[in-house]
Amino acid sequence: MGNSKLAIGRPDASEFSDYQIGYVDKVTGSDIMSFLQTQLDSMISLLSGLDESKANYKYAPDKWSVKELVGHMTDSERVFAYRALTFARNDATALPGFDQDPWVKQANHSLVPFQDLLDEFTHVRRSTVRLFGNLDADAWMRSGTANNRRITVRALAYVIAGHAQHHLEILKSRYLG
Repeated sequence: MGNSKLAIGRPDASEFSDYQIGYVDKVTGSDIMSFLQTQLDSMISLLSGLDESKANYKYAPDKWSVKELVGHMTDSERVFAYRALTFARNDATALPGFDQDPWVKQANHSLVPFQDLLDEFTHVRRSTVRLFGNLDADAWMRSGTANNRRITVRALAYVIAGHAQHHLEILKSRYLG
């Protein structure tokens, strides 16, 4: 797969906003490509076979269901990967933020069979891995503005993985624990 063996390294604090450090810090090591793939494998292992009743579970009335959480992870990964694609292609267009709560509400994930949601995340993640795997060294270091903040493509890869890790930890501790 393309340049997936490039030594990408970890982003430094100048490559992303302060509020994203929590996501970046959730990624262990400096091989983001392996982390993304291993994380997908772990998620599939954790959630495969989850029945609809458990997938509709909310640990509190004002929280998302497992279905909504997985749908949110998919939507967010799409947005972050689009940002990475835009900046990797050296497009200077400033990209908007998005408000996750209305997105989840409008998505109606509860109407979608859970296995379909898990399959969709799997396809999106594989697409993300392909995108990053085919970038050259220059593209990884390009940056742009999203949600009124500068970020590099490299940092976006870590934000994608860290955001998913954040939600996987919540799934394990509050939904499936």
